[in-house]
Amino acid sequence: MSQSYEMIFILRPDLSEDQVNQALNSYKEFLTTNNATNLEVKIWGKRRLAYPIQKKVDGIYVQFNYEADGTQIAPLERMMRLGEEVMRYLTIRLDTVAPSSEAEEKEGAEA
Repeated sequence: MSQSYEMIFILRPDLSEDQVNQALNSYKEFLTTNNATNLEVKIWGKRRLAYPIQKKVDGIYVQFNYEADGTQIAPLERMMRLGEEVMRYLTIRLDTVAPSSEAEEKEGAEA
């Protein structure tokens, strides 16, 4: 069963644009070859960190949204941990959107 996931990771601020694109392409390629669908990539750009990480105060924030069965998460996070370009990462499973409860409230008010 497919679930929706959101992954946010922070790349080192000293990476060139080519290095950033190369890292993003390798992660996107990994997800697509491992049956992830509806992959959306949002590059937030360079931002100030809340606290220094690896003696750096800035980072390049990137967000991936995708649908998958969950078997891709551990290998992808391992790739990020072993690579030197990612400083931090976080993957969360998004709740599936339930039907609107407003419709149910209207039905209850009419009865």
